[in-house]
Amino acid sequence: MSGTSIDALDLAALLCSRVCHDLISPVGAIVNGLEVLAEAKDEDTKTFALDLIRKSAGTASAKLQFCRIAFGAAGSAGAQIDTGDAEKITRGFLEDDKTKIVWTLPRVLMAKNRVKLLLNMVLIAAQSIPRGGKLTVDPIGSGETIGFKVTASGTNAKVPPNAPLLSGETGAEGLDAHRIQPFYAGLLAKACGLKAGIATEGEAVVVTAQ
Repeated sequence: MSGTSIDALDLAALLCSRVCHDLISPVGAIVNGLEVLAEAKDEDTKTFALDLIRKSAGTASAKLQFCRIAFGAAGSAGAQIDTGDAEKITRGFLEDDKTKIVWTLPRVLMAKNRVKLLLNMVLIAAQSIPRGGKLTVDPIGSGETIGFKVTASGTNAKVPPNAPLLSGETGAEGLDAHRIQPFYAGLLAKACGLKAGIATEGEAVVVTAQ
């Protein structure tokens, strides 16, 4: 799998692997919490276990809702997605005490591939600020040809190692579950008639599709 092409079955398999990788941690924590709860003999331990289960279940649910739209079919061919729903699941997945989201996109029904592209761009931008910061989501243009700009600003913000795959070139290393997501974002951009890119601007990292 080199160059710019990838077999459809390989793409599906790698995306499934990526989703499973994202869910292993919170689901594993739920299992651990249940084991602790089953063996707990005092109220403090039971409280700890229940808190772990509650938080991990919330994390797993948020990731599933995000991945359903970012990677899944999310409706039949030609379906549209409410950008307000996209904002809600993005905040549920990525916004926390360390990372804040500024969302300036208008609330409209938008072609699903454009929304999928946007969510994948936000995911890449979030990887640019592993220590937290601010993600600003802006439109480029309007209407059916709308593009997007996602700015990641935070301490030591830098372009993620695999982000150049947005260009659609797999390079000599090929693709695996860790590298498939930015490549997939590039495929979505191409399907929308847009060109995706990522660059540093001052101390921020900017992901664009226009």
